[in-house]
Amino acid sequence: MNNLTDVTKQWLTTKGYSFVDLNQHGENGDTALMKATREGIYQVVKELIDAGADVNSRNNDGNNALWFACFGNHYDLITLLLSSKINIDNQNDNGATVLMYAASAGKTEVVKLLLQHQPNLYLQNLDDYKAIDFASNVEVLRILKNATKK
Repeated sequence: MNNLTDVTKQWLTTKGYSFVDLNQHGENGDTALMKATREGIYQVVKELIDAGADVNSRNNDGNNALWFACFGNHYDLITLLLSSKINIDNQNDNGATVLMYAASAGKTEVVKLLLQHQPNLYLQNLDDYKAIDFASNVEVLRILKNATKK
């Protein structure tokens, strides 16, 4: 049996997730790990990872939990997930990676954080665009250009 705290068990129960099957898929195929990441609840995310939840599980759109951490600017969760060996280069159903998303949304600090973990800068989405093609501001463009020179 896993060592989840009462707080995490209560959260799982409230959200309709099992604390026996940590990889159960809920609404839109989101696992408890994805939901907790989306909500930015570090304690629950950490406990789920420590209890063996699959960090690389994907939802119905092909996104893993890292997508939700980047979407919510949850820097602590981005770092936690990356240290837990989540696939930084996961491509969703449109072929988009978190780096492409962060570049397109102008999330400069998220882009900088992701680049510290060596994502593949040359992956392309279904329309053959790379992360640099999505740069939505000058700073993101500069950062990605510099990263491709290394």
